[in-house]
Order: sequence, then C-alpha cells, then structure tokens
Amino acid sequence: MAGSSAAIGVAEKLQGLNGLFAIHKKKGPTSADVLNLLKTKLLEEAGIKQHRKKRKKQVLKMGHGGTLDSAASGVLVVGIGKGTKMLSGMLSGSKKYTTVGEFGKATDTFDAIGMVTEEQSYDHITKDDLERTLKKYTGSIMQTPPLYSALKQNGQRLSCLMKKGEAVESKPARSVMVYDLSVQDYSPPHFTLNIECGGGFYVRSLVNDLGKELSSCAHVKELIRTKQGPFTLYEHALQEGKWTIDEVVKAIENCTQLVPSEGGCKKLKTEISEQEK
Repeated sequence: MAGSSAAIGVAEKLQGLNGLFAIHKKKGPTSADVLNLLKTKLLEEAGIKQHRKKRKKQVLKMGHGGTLDSAASGVLVVGIGKGTKMLSGMLSGSKKYTTVGEFGKATDTFDAIGMVTEEQSYDHITKDDLERTLKKYTGSIMQTPPLYSALKQNGQRLSCLMKKGEAVESKPARSVMVYDLSVQDYSPPHFTLNIECGGGFYVRSLVNDLGKELSSCAHVKELIRTKQGPFTLYEHALQEGKWTIDEVVKAIENCTQLVPSEGGCKKLKTEISEQEK
C-alpha cells in the first residue's frame, strides 16, 4: 500500500505542474522528438501509461516555445500544464544564437545537412567586408524564409513537403528584427557570428544572404541557441540526465523569478509571433 500511495503521489505531482522551464536540445533530433522524449521520461517515472491514439485526452499537456532545426542545438523552452498558454511569448520574444558559417558552398537546406547546390570562391572576402555587410542586416529588415522550414503550406510543413519531392512555393519576404549582430571569429572559409533577434528570424537565411551579398555563397555549419526569452543555455537549460520530475519542479520554481506571470511573459520583446529557425 505504501508503494502504491507513493506512486500516486508522484503521478499527482507531475500532473499538477504548471509553468515554463528550459531544456537542452542536442543536435540531431527534431524539437518535436525531443519534447516527446521528455514527456515519455516524465510519464514513465510517474508510472503513467501513454495512450497514443487518444490525442484529445492528453494525460500530460506539454508544448515548446519555438522550433529549433534538427541540425541545431541549445535552449528549448517548454510549457507544461497551464504553462503552455504562455508559450506565445517565447515564440515572439528575443533569442540569441551563435552560428558557424562556411563561405564557398551553398546547400538546398542552407545548412550542413543539405545537398551542395553551388560552389564559389571566397578568397576575396575579408573580415572588414563581413563586418561592414552585417550592418545591412541589423535592425528591422526584410527576410525570405528558407524552403526547408517549419512554416506551412496547405497545413503541412514546407520541410516535409520538400522531403516528399512535392512542389513548394517560396514564402514572401517578411519584416524581422535583429537587435545585435557581430563577428566572433573569422577563419576563412569559416566565420562565427553572435546574433540577437526577434521571432520569425532564420539564421540559415541570414548566412545564405551574406554569401550572396559578398559575391560568394555560404551555409550554416553549426547553430546553437544560447538564449530564449529570459532562459539561457548554461544557467537554465536542463541536460537530458536531469529530465526528472523533481528537477522540472525546481526549474519551474526558478522560472517564476524570471517570468512571474503569464502577463510578464507576454511583456518580453515581441515583434513577430511566427516560429523561427
């Protein structure tokens, strides 16, 4: 009886959780895959069985606040219970990234997992050229999203349609905000950028555009989201080894100091309420 009561207590603790917290998404799986893995771990710990076919009757309501590409890693903000209603602030809020780009090669996905579609020389590009060009991409700019993205066409993600070989229409350029953009390192053909941007911004599109602007081509080799809203990678993101109910409870408690209320969450920098890369 004691064991049974304890199990019920753990399950009730999990199902009673409401709020936001951050986890570390590693390179490889999709954001949805990572969220499902987290959910599975928590439900297994609580001894709760998942009913995969009964999606309308979720035993644990969870969501994330902005897709990270499968090739990217870093902060992924998660909402649990009533916290899922606060995720819109994460989608539209400020984010920071560190990215490594490579001049001389373009790919169909704008990152390293795609097929090389073009090769150009890059010997003429200096660090000064790169820094000068970055100024054109700071502030409110117009940006065309990549075809391989989480944006949808007829209810399906463009990336999924592309993988099926179906025809995909390019989305029109849209206004996005770049708060800060700087060169951390330049070792041709590679360059490292630090970026702070608003919602709807695609780092892959930026790197692709930089290559064209500098009379070459480029793609993203590595992408790390280091901050999303008030959540930072090194201070707040739970590593996979800490995906336990007790650690999530602690993380949510810490979150209340960062995002004290739903209203507080929505007061974060907001420009665009679209998912980004």
